Amino acid sequence: MDDHALLAATIELSRNCPPSDSAFSVGALVVDAAGAVLADGWSRRDDPHDHAEEAALATLGDGWRAPPGTTVYSSLEPCSARASRPRTCTQLILAAGIDRVVFAWREPSIFVDCEGAELLRAAGVEVLEMAELAAGVRKVNAHLLG
Repeated sequence: MDDHALLAATIELSRNCPPSDSAFSVGALVVDAAGAVLADGWSRRDDPHDHAEEAALATLGDGWRAPPGTTVYSSLEPCSARASRPRTCTQLILAAGIDRVVFAWREPSIFVDCEGAELLRAAGVEVLEMAELAAGVRKVNAHLLG
C-alpha cells in the first residue's frame, strides 16, 4: 500500500467539507489489506456533526467488522473527545477492529484535547503519523488557525 498517496487522497477529500467555524475539515478512507478502498468520508458529509472517519465507517453498515489488515487513513488524528455524538472516532475505529491508522496532523487543542493516537496505540492498533503531509491539512483548515 502507498501510505503517502492514500493519505494525500484524504486531504483532497477534506476539500469537500462544508465550511465550519467550529470544526475541522477532515477526509478519511477505509482501505483493506490489498489496498482497495472500502469506504470514504469527510466531515459534515451527511450531517453537520459528522466526522470523516465516522462517515466512512457508517457507509459500511452497523456492526461492520474490519477484515485483517484494514487501515483507516485520516487527514487529522481521530478524535478522542466529542460533544455532539456518544462515540468518538477512536471508539468507532476500535469497535470495528481496525488494525492500523495513518494520519497527517495531530489535532491541535483548538476545540478539545485529543488523545486519539495514544488511545489507539494503547489498544494495540498500529498508528503512523505522517507529519510531512500536515501542511496540506493546515492549509484546508487555515480559517480556524487565525
